[in-house]
Amino acid sequence: VSKQLLQGQHVVVVRTEGICMSGGMVRRRMAHDRYKNKKMNTNPRKGPYHYTSPSRIFWKTVRGMIPHKTVRGAAAFERFKAYEGIPAPYDKVKRACVPEALKVLRLGEGHRFCVLGDFCAQIGWKHAAIVKELEGKREAAASEYWAKKKDANIKRAAAVAAANAQLGDLQGLIEATGY
Repeated sequence: VSKQLLQGQHVVVVRTEGICMSGGMVRRRMAHDRYKNKKMNTNPRKGPYHYTSPSRIFWKTVRGMIPHKTVRGAAAFERFKAYEGIPAPYDKVKRACVPEALKVLRLGEGHRFCVLGDFCAQIGWKHAAIVKELEGKREAAASEYWAKKKDANIKRAAAVAAANAQLGDLQGLIEATGY
């Protein structure tokens, strides 16, 4: 993700609650407990801030991979967005999977892992149930749309076949015109 951002791509990460992290849940919790002890000695309100939502944890992870204090890094980081679930403008947009980030390729066989959404729910994220409910509604609407689209594709294919049958064989005419 960070490499694509630095190369000038706009990246929107959706369903961050489904990201798999290497290491079991206990190991992740111990690391997070050590991280929560880090704070500014004189004024803890000035940071570091300990986020509990999956999108903000992933946001901070990506920020650590980008030189965000330089002009180039700040411009790259402005091209990045992360969300739990799939919010309204992005549910109609075609999504792409990053093959390099697949669990089956990155994690050794039999190694422990935990899901970011479950981890965040344990450390204090309170919106897991709401996101799950909204995702259920979105998936229901998407499956209804897909059923309509399949029917339309079948009807279109039948219409194209009927039109081709009515026109007859045009292969000689197509070859004669140079296509």
